[in-house]
Amino acid sequence: MDHKFPLHKFPLHNSRFHNFKFGVVSDPHVALPHTINYVVSRFHLVEASIPALEQVQEQMLSEEVDFLLLPGDLTQDGEPDNHKWLGNWLAELPFPSYVIPGNHDVLVPVADERSIGWSEFPSYYRKSGYQNSGDRLYYTCSVLPGVRLIALNSNQFDADGKQIGRVDDEQLLWLRAVLADLEPDELVLVTIHHNVIEHLPDQSKHPMGRRYMLDNAPELLELLRSAGVQLVFTGHLHVQDIAEQEGIYDIVTGSLVSYPHPYRIVDFHTDQEGKQWLEIKSPRITSLPGWPDLPQKSREWMGDRSHRFMVRLLSLPPLNMSPAQAEDLAPHLRYFWADIAKGDAKVDFPDFPPAVRQYFQLFNATNSDNEAKLLL
Repeated sequence: MDHKFPLHKFPLHNSRFHNFKFGVVSDPHVALPHTINYVVSRFHLVEASIPALEQVQEQMLSEEVDFLLLPGDLTQDGEPDNHKWLGNWLAELPFPSYVIPGNHDVLVPVADERSIGWSEFPSYYRKSGYQNSGDRLYYTCSVLPGVRLIALNSNQFDADGKQIGRVDDEQLLWLRAVLADLEPDELVLVTIHHNVIEHLPDQSKHPMGRRYMLDNAPELLELLRSAGVQLVFTGHLHVQDIAEQEGIYDIVTGSLVSYPHPYRIVDFHTDQEGKQWLEIKSPRITSLPGWPDLPQKSREWMGDRSHRFMVRLLSLPPLNMSPAQAEDLAPHLRYFWADIAKGDAKVDFPDFPPAVRQYFQLFNATNSDNEAKLLL
């Protein structure tokens, strides 16, 4: 069927009166059957990636979205076949799509027998943002009149070839120039894989949380803040959460192939008083062929693999529990990460020691992470 929708739903002469809608699908970890790496400890149900994307497409069509953002971890582990499949699938959508690389999309600077290299990534997504980027992994484009997307690459490698989350100096210089050249009243959306604002307690310093944070987030935030940019869309953490810091929102979307299999529909509109609103809905994939009870299956899948992570969380600062204490409490935390991942968390462990109970209460949501209406 040929689906056609109006590209613009707002007056083109005045960018202060946008009304448009877009989708966000993060960390789909696409894996064709012959590429699936059957590792016992893996958290991702990559088998669900392709049917889940096909179901999301139908929802995006019914919502009449203007475009789709995918903030990284597009593939299982950077396999050429998976990148090729996704690039072709996105190119056939009846609405534009825009991607950036995640840490799973380019595992090595130079291609090896498993993963593509840094310079190959843009060639797979020439119709998803990289039309004019050359071999550069970041870009900017006008997605609608008066609406600019800035897509940043946070997947970097240090001198030893180890992956790090960072916006390099060359990219920061480019970003300064882009921000300086913005049109008056131009609305800017930024997408980047790593989180730029903390979504977990002390995330930027905690050994288990900081790998999901952008290493030089303060520098990036200062640049965006000085230009009046308010909206950043991230992935990587596999959690539904909306965090705000000094007027900037970091909207992280959970993984399509991890519990609770979410995606987002984002509606931007201006009311009669001229106030601008961002309304966010967070549908979920609830069943797929072969998985009639997908959320229950994936929640148990995550719980089955949670023990060693909970032991580590209990053993590290600030709790610093002994191995015996951590082993004793870890079974009570079987579904803890699943509850955090779904957003709007309300967890409590009244039988834990007071200090430990208080620590886990810090993970509770203080605002809505799934259904939100933000005044900009």
